[in-house]
Amino acid sequence: MEQLDLDAIGRDEKIELLMDKYGEEVKRLVYTYAKDHSAAEDITQEIFITVYVKLDSFAGKSSVKTWIYSIAINKCKDHLKSWHMRKMTVQENIKELLKSNRRGPDDEVIDKQDSEQIVDHVLKLAIPYREVILLYYYRHLSIKEVSEILGISESTVKVRLHRAREKLRKPLEYLERGEDIG
Repeated sequence: MEQLDLDAIGRDEKIELLMDKYGEEVKRLVYTYAKDHSAAEDITQEIFITVYVKLDSFAGKSSVKTWIYSIAINKCKDHLKSWHMRKMTVQENIKELLKSNRRGPDDEVIDKQDSEQIVDHVLKLAIPYREVILLYYYRHLSIKEVSEILGISESTVKVRLHRAREKLRKPLEYLERGEDIG
């Protein structure tokens, strides 16, 4: 895991470096919660404002990435609890999360449809299950990193991953058999 040397530079340079390094990644993470590009951009800005304000309180007990992800997830949860979020209709479209790597155009269309169906089912999971699936499988974080980001034990992460996979098992079986899982 790469550690950034933030002690060697000034506060403004630190935030600029962190935004360059993690900005797009954080925005994609935020989008998986907000499911709206405009809201994701706004929340991402709020996250980096919080990072800027709290830079001096970063103790280095975890990686900078883990610390920023923790802030991001907390901001996302606050957003989901907000009055505005509860009153508005959200759209579900996260195609950029998945990329096709199959052979021909027909396979790419099929892959895209299958991926969208899987993502739709992941997004329908309750937040505790959705966030561990997204962090572990889509963000490729370790169980330890997911644990640190969410502020839960590693065993809780493992249990949530197991339960999430169980909830996704049937839709994935339908998909493997070539049946519509909608």
